[in-house]
Amino acid sequence: MRTQHKGLALTVLALTQLMVVLDASIVNVALPSIQSALHFSSTDLQWVVNAYTLMFGGFLLLGGRFADRLGRRRVFMAGLALFVAASAIGGMAGSSAVLVIARGVQGLGGALMSPAALSLLTVIFAEGAERNKALGVWGAIAGGGAAIGVLLGGVLVEYLDWRWVFFVNIPIAVLAIVGAARFVPESRDANAQGSDVGGAITVTGGLVALVYALVRGNDVGWATFQTVGTLALAVVLLAGFLIIQQRGKSPLMPLRVFESRNVIGADTGLLLMGAGMFGMFFYVSLYLQQILHYSAIKTGLAFLPVSIIIMASAGGGSQLLTKFGPRRVGALGMLTAAVGMVFFLRIHPDGGYLDTVLLPLAVIGFGLGPTFVSLTAAGVAGVPHEDAGVASALLNTSQQVGGAVGLAVLTAVSSARFDAVAPTSANPAAAITSSWAWGFGVSAGLLFLGAMVVGTVVNASKEEVAAAAAEGVVPVAG
Repeated sequence: MRTQHKGLALTVLALTQLMVVLDASIVNVALPSIQSALHFSSTDLQWVVNAYTLMFGGFLLLGGRFADRLGRRRVFMAGLALFVAASAIGGMAGSSAVLVIARGVQGLGGALMSPAALSLLTVIFAEGAERNKALGVWGAIAGGGAAIGVLLGGVLVEYLDWRWVFFVNIPIAVLAIVGAARFVPESRDANAQGSDVGGAITVTGGLVALVYALVRGNDVGWATFQTVGTLALAVVLLAGFLIIQQRGKSPLMPLRVFESRNVIGADTGLLLMGAGMFGMFFYVSLYLQQILHYSAIKTGLAFLPVSIIIMASAGGGSQLLTKFGPRRVGALGMLTAAVGMVFFLRIHPDGGYLDTVLLPLAVIGFGLGPTFVSLTAAGVAGVPHEDAGVASALLNTSQQVGGAVGLAVLTAVSSARFDAVAPTSANPAAAITSSWAWGFGVSAGLLFLGAMVVGTVVNASKEEVAAAAAEGVVPVAG
């Protein structure tokens, strides 16, 4: 493949990765506008985020398997087409149900695209300096996409309309489809095994049922047939998933990977980190716009410092990793993020940006960068080569699943607190911020628990981390 075509192929792959990463953050700034336009309740609004997250995380491993078996470019372009169609439907949605379904389909498209794109990148670029340079571009896109997303989301909502946070994907995806057809070669793994569609369906269905039960519990009652029945369904589906993984010929998630303490510690740590963090971005966005009355673009700018801090601290974390190892760096990073979350317990209607928002966000950002780098390294350290791809993808899946379940838990806690204090509160805004403070308290607890898990379970040596890095094992970012 000619060098010029390799550069164009990298541009196409990086462009789609940017789109996937953008979509996870760009919607946060538009949430108040979406809530107002489509009449979402305060508890159901989270489905705008969670529909995407659950489908992306639940089908990510299956997307990688499809890419290997059916052809990486074919699956990549199918995911793109699905993503752009769902973006168009989401942008035109006239009801909350249509938007939630469109977001779910977007997540499914992303789950097909992202692992296929990373696989194509490793096939197109030769191992060594050439591939490392391409992976550097990929990593920069993954790291900077969130910052671009919140800023772009603010601009689009402020000067156009919330629907443009979806429409903006259409021209990007069309260009990527044309570019992929022209410059990206087809490839597949002749030795790839079965797909395990049943595993993907049971785990995703179980997670959706769990989140639904948590979201609706306060409204319909926790002891009702609906809540108990939905929780029972979640348990049955998730148990079925584990049985399929244990007995299936080609499981999505071979249970043997969990024989490694590092895999258990890293995946659990990222699951708890996602559970603690997704709700924070969700509720801070609402606080800035609904309580402090920030415009959409001002809200995007308000989030920009933490994105920059996360990227900078991730670079510093990489250097600390070689000196102190992933256990110390990861545990300290998550503990730092937990302390930052504690500062959010002071949230109140008369707060200001510098003390109530920026200070906690800055502390959290300094903790998140090193944590992500450390747990990524630990999650693939010492894993057999044949399981490296699965171990890598599990890191991203854990974070996405943790984020979805965590946001549901935080919403349940916040809603229960609001229902308890609102009837006797003379200030509705105070009741709302009090309920969010309880949610932030749960987030802090989850991050503290994550620090304990990482500090006691992860035992990867600096040599194992170096070996994994030398082999170019990189997690699927999304």
